Amino acid sequence: MTERTTDPFLWIIPLLLAIFGILMIFSLTSHTSLEEYGSPFALGLRQGEWLLAGIFAMIVMFMIPVSFWEKYSGYLWLFSLFLLVLTLVPGVGIKAGGARRWIGAGMIRFQPIELAAMAVAIHLSKLLTRSKKQGVSAFISVTIPVLIFSVIPLLFQPNIGGTILIFALAMAVHVHCRGWSWPLIAGITGFPFFFMLFIKAGYRLRRYVAFLDPWEQPMDSGFQVIQGLVAFSNGGVFGVGVGKGLQKLNYLPAAHTDYIFAAVGEEFGFAGTFLVLSLFLIWTTRALAAFKAASGFHEALIWALTVSVLLPMFINLGGVLKLMPLTGIPLPFISYGGSSLFFMWARIGLLMRASREAVRL
Repeated sequence: MTERTTDPFLWIIPLLLAIFGILMIFSLTSHTSLEEYGSPFALGLRQGEWLLAGIFAMIVMFMIPVSFWEKYSGYLWLFSLFLLVLTLVPGVGIKAGGARRWIGAGMIRFQPIELAAMAVAIHLSKLLTRSKKQGVSAFISVTIPVLIFSVIPLLFQPNIGGTILIFALAMAVHVHCRGWSWPLIAGITGFPFFFMLFIKAGYRLRRYVAFLDPWEQPMDSGFQVIQGLVAFSNGGVFGVGVGKGLQKLNYLPAAHTDYIFAAVGEEFGFAGTFLVLSLFLIWTTRALAAFKAASGFHEALIWALTVSVLLPMFINLGGVLKLMPLTGIPLPFISYGGSSLFFMWARIGLLMRASREAVRL
């Protein structure tokens, strides 16, 4: 197997997005950081520290041969499931917002779903590449077991956004390796299941109602959705300017996390949101170029890793733009959050390594 040069755009574009994200976090959290931490730059600097940690993770992942992950993918997947289960253990899992999605102590918190998504991408790529089963046999005996064992802990947290993410990721990997027929059937038959999950809990039902008609309860369940749309409206074409947005002044909840794209729309306008989406589009074309140059496990892995970056983006934008109910999935590389940023960079490192090793046989 000969080596290929690594496309620098695979890491340059995420770096630009991450730096832009830190700029937005500085802008959006300066007032709250000053009140809570004594410095207007506290959260922005913390995100910068996570960026450095993420770049280190990228370098480490790039140095490890893909064959290592192919050999030990099962152990990585099982370890990620163990961490997901730990979130349910009192005293270990951290409860916030009515869900147990974190483990850690003090200021150090870790969200295992980020590792689980990467582990599913790697392990399912290997299983489907090695398996000789086709049709419904491959779907039932390979894809479905990985999917079920991965989402069971998420349902108990509960983490519906993470469940949707893992389901879509597993289906996307199967589509590449075995075709779209059974994933399509699973998507159609699984829709009522996800709908029931949404309406089962009161807070998720309020999110669904807010998605359908946020103006029915504009000061309650529909408040965040409306304020997000107001932020886009305020921004116009070129935005109100960095640090001049009004929605961050407690009008737009989670402005620096789940709703950071709406904040970008207010401060940088349509031009800013178009730039962000353009960077994601360019990155996707470069990743797919590496995918087309690969074969075997490398090909499946590059596809799975690319999808594992893009799916959170689509889920986040779908909620912010009122195309689907909110799920709490952060915008990759831009939203505040150490777990997401760290493992996104780990994906980039593995993607670059697979791209470098890949060759069409």
